[in-house]
Amino acid sequence: MGLIQNVLAVIVVLGLLITFHEFGHFWVARRCGVKVLRFSVGFGKPIWSRRDRHGTEFMVAAIPLGGYVKMLDEREGPVDPDERHRAFNNKTVWQRIAVVAAGPLANFLLAIVAYWALFVAGTTTVAPVIGSVAPDSPASRGGLEAGQEITAVRGEPVRSWDEINLKLVAAIGASGELEVKARDEPTAAQRTYGLPVEDWLVRQDPPRPLPSLGVTPWQPDIPAVLGQVVPGEAADEAGLQAGDEIVAVDGEPVADWMAFVDRVRASPGESLDLEVLRSGERIELTVTPGRNELEEGVAIGYIGAGVEPVSWPDEYRREIRYGPLAAVGQSLSRTGEMTVLTLGAIRKMVVGLISPSNLSGPITIARIAGESARTGLESFVSFLAYLSISLGVLNLLPIPVLDGGHLLYYLVEVVRGRPVSEQAQAVGLRIGLALVGTLMLMALYFDLMRLW
Repeated sequence: MGLIQNVLAVIVVLGLLITFHEFGHFWVARRCGVKVLRFSVGFGKPIWSRRDRHGTEFMVAAIPLGGYVKMLDEREGPVDPDERHRAFNNKTVWQRIAVVAAGPLANFLLAIVAYWALFVAGTTTVAPVIGSVAPDSPASRGGLEAGQEITAVRGEPVRSWDEINLKLVAAIGASGELEVKARDEPTAAQRTYGLPVEDWLVRQDPPRPLPSLGVTPWQPDIPAVLGQVVPGEAADEAGLQAGDEIVAVDGEPVADWMAFVDRVRASPGESLDLEVLRSGERIELTVTPGRNELEEGVAIGYIGAGVEPVSWPDEYRREIRYGPLAAVGQSLSRTGEMTVLTLGAIRKMVVGLISPSNLSGPITIARIAGESARTGLESFVSFLAYLSISLGVLNLLPIPVLDGGHLLYYLVEVVRGRPVSEQAQAVGLRIGLALVGTLMLMALYFDLMRLW
């Protein structure tokens, strides 16, 4: 069921992103008087198609990993003299720029609308209260203490751990003092702390901001009660069921869920005798955790079970909600912030501050899409918005074959007063295909390594 849900989620996500992107090209092309021959979502053999009164073929193809808008163009075939004025290549350079830029801009617009809907509907998060601070860590040396609520990072207000992580990731490569504001209680005044860092998170794979600072978020006591058991995994084969409470492991009492997780992770391939409380009765079961290789010589155990959710105290819950007008500004701000973060990540990956292994391909996208869909509509929409921004940014990179490459050619044409030669464009096309192909293979490779 998990695999099917992942596949369905990624089809929905990619379908929406591709449709919006290509519709941007299509809509502006129509307004500029360009004849659109085909609007395709997907590649390969069509599984559905129809034509409108303008002669445009709308098509859904079998491979949902992209799409395209095919326009009338004299460079791609003969054009009837009566329709030359409708050919893309005969439009002014500014019209061509508008048509090409409309695809990525449509992705940014989709993200803005998604964030606006989330802000209007309201999101519930938990206050970023520190649970513990590791000794001799940057947080400890900077003066942060357990029980404090973090209110700002690098001068920007934060209201959740997600926002804190985004601010911290944006600071990759920093050295010196990382400015953090915190307060002892909701009504107390904020105080500023300088957390000493050196080459912050450089080449850490994957980046783990909070553990690197020595901060553990506060959370309520979580009893070792199973919320779900994955069919076919070790927990299921041992006879464990949702609702079971793990009382002891090998005769030693289990304090809470994390204590049980630590014991399982430390015992890959080893049999564990469990004492389980089920419907008021104590039973004994034996489970053998599977082995998950992290790196050469290092492995952790897992049993394929999740914890039963616990409710958070009201004083730790935060609701973020805005009116329709205020949400416009917030959605624009969030989209801009995520765009800058994405551009910064690309730059840091190029200069070597971030490992290329953080590249993600279709397998990782499918997994995250499925997980966000299972978590809830809020997580799914947030993931959709961020992926839409990523697609818009990547398409604007000045690489031939991408929209950004075409825009670069047209901007050169604006400066020179004449188009870039076909020979130069052909060379650029080969370079662009090599770059994009290499990136796709790298992303797929790292996907498979994560899966393995």
